[in-house]
Amino acid sequence: MFPQLFRFEDFGILLLRLMVGLVFVTSGYNHLTDPATRSQNIEMSKGLTICLGIAEVAGGTGVGLGVLTQLASIALILIMLGAIQTKMFVWHTGFWGEKAGGWHYDLMLVLMNLLILFTDGGAYTLAKLTRP
Repeated sequence: MFPQLFRFEDFGILLLRLMVGLVFVTSGYNHLTDPATRSQNIEMSKGLTICLGIAEVAGGTGVGLGVLTQLASIALILIMLGAIQTKMFVWHTGFWGEKAGGWHYDLMLVLMNLLILFTDGGAYTLAKLTRP
């Protein structure tokens, strides 16, 4: 219907990458600033919470900047699949959740990262912009 918008495809993917990166970097930062409290909230050990925080910051940075973009998006997909599994089978949270805490948000992040994975982050990645 609007073929003239196709020229903005890579810009749209860049915006998506920046948003996904921001979500994961801030989430990981929250895990790392107070891992003891955060580990109680997500029912994980403190050590695993720290590892999760490091993985989220690293993956979010990679996706956001476009460095090792596909590997970073795969890591973030695995993290979110773990979150979905926990919400569905451990916490018995529904798709929408009782108080907006369902796994719909996690599923959207999986799908966003799949788009990033399939497109290798689009044309505007740090890795592609610094190639000779």
